[in-house]
Amino acid sequence: MSQAIKSMQRERIARGAGFIAALDQSGGSTPKALRLYGIDAERYASDSEMFDLIHAMRSRIVTSPAFTGARIIGAILFEQTMEREIDGLPAARHLWQERGVVPFLKVDKGLADAADGVRMMKPIPDLAGLLARAREHGIFGTKMRSVIDAADPRGIDEVVAQQFAVAAGIIDAGLIPIIEPEVTIDIADKARAEDMLLEAIARRLDALPEGQEVMLKLTLPERDNLYRALIAHPRVLRVVALSGGFSRAEANARLARNAGMVASFSRALTEGLREDLDDAAFARALEESIESIHAASLAGD
Repeated sequence: MSQAIKSMQRERIARGAGFIAALDQSGGSTPKALRLYGIDAERYASDSEMFDLIHAMRSRIVTSPAFTGARIIGAILFEQTMEREIDGLPAARHLWQERGVVPFLKVDKGLADAADGVRMMKPIPDLAGLLARAREHGIFGTKMRSVIDAADPRGIDEVVAQQFAVAAGIIDAGLIPIIEPEVTIDIADKARAEDMLLEAIARRLDALPEGQEVMLKLTLPERDNLYRALIAHPRVLRVVALSGGFSRAEANARLARNAGMVASFSRALTEGLREDLDDAAFARALEESIESIHAASLAGD
């Protein structure tokens, strides 16, 4: 990727009036995504067939008239999606060249077993090789997810420490990391966990060397504008919100109350999309989804 394109993409992500689409369902989350799309497990007999079906779904979304850089500033891809084509072009290049959407890549390999109220990331084998391939495909940045299930200070600190340690290697590879320590939305001590998370992230942001930047993808908080200081931090390129299991209506309502955050929704984005919709109905449903999420992102931004 040329420096000029990278600078253009950075500006788009930092200041663009839109949101980031999360199209990165992996092996664990793909069956549910397909089921919501109207494809039951009986339709596929192997992982290969399953991933063919989810790629067809993603391709249909990306090539729909509503899916453009006018309202979507970025999209997060699953590794297999990056290695495939959309409309005759490698997926990441299609996003940027044909849709004006900045491509990101999910790099984590799922979650480890729960301990200390959290689920850390599993080890990421040959991350350097994956990042090299990402650069070849024109990927701008990466995303990696951990999960916080309780307000446990030790566990939360370990999650954040792991995220920033992996992020350091991603920055060294010339990519922008999206750090995603998701707080489970239905835990009783969610607000307290978010306060702990805020402190742990701020401490590590303050320790980042000058010139290094990260993005943050955070659960919509119980206390509105909790993450205002992170949004304003000089080491943060952008803070985006995950829907985390909230309905699209609830996620949009919460997002609109949080100034400076924009959406990076997955399930909420595809809510209401089904394989059996004809092209016109599919386009209308996606248009409605994108417009509502875009409006909520602008209200919050």
